[in-house]
Amino acid sequence: MANVQLPTRPAATVIIVRDRLSGAPEILMMERASSMVFAAGALVFPGGGVDATDLAFAERLGGPFDLDEAAARIAAIRETMEESGLAIGMSRAVDAAEAHAMRASLLRGDFLADILDAHGLTLALDDLVPFARWHPSSVEGATRVFDTRFYVARAPEGQDASVDATENVHLFWSEAAATIARCDAGEAMIIFPTRRNLERLALFSSFEEVVAHAASIPVEKVMPWIEERDGERHLCIPSHLGYPVTSEPFARAQRS
Repeated sequence: MANVQLPTRPAATVIIVRDRLSGAPEILMMERASSMVFAAGALVFPGGGVDATDLAFAERLGGPFDLDEAAARIAAIRETMEESGLAIGMSRAVDAAEAHAMRASLLRGDFLADILDAHGLTLALDDLVPFARWHPSSVEGATRVFDTRFYVARAPEGQDASVDATENVHLFWSEAAATIARCDAGEAMIIFPTRRNLERLALFSSFEEVVAHAASIPVEKVMPWIEERDGERHLCIPSHLGYPVTSEPFARAQRS
């Protein structure tokens, strides 16, 4: 029976990095609600699908980015605010109270563009640094297919992250290696793209190192494939995109 090709939805996610005085930087992780259709119960970075309002806002802004890139960055900022309460990519500093008010407006259904106008803000889309782009296909058994752009952003000062209690039920800051160890101990779960990106992030000791690395690696679509290695099916990714681990036994790889 032929594989059914699922429609692809554009999406965007943000790896929010918080430096510390000592030790590896911490990354904001969110646990998705068990009721979610995609990646239920998994640890993820904040993000979600690009919607029509993001595209409309991108058209209004114009600027140096093409429409799809601008819309993805806008979606990443909007989804981060909705899911974590953090106002990233803003034209000026935003304190905790203002970020809380903006999030409340979003959750009421107000458009991001109108909220920004009300607060005298514009977007600083350049604050989001391209890190990767993943487009797993339906042949890997996914229930949904996303073409997801991953960005890196510095954690804003003076703001507090909190769950939205709908799509996510828990959030925490953790070193990339510690999050992987937590999952390996059976205390949490991450899907294949998240694991590969955490392994890559674990190589660096500061936000600036992550940004410098991201600038040195071309952003190409990562489209995992299945191949047999040593008599076992593996889920594989390219070896030239900065990932220290480029394959995992297919039976062990969590895909959705």
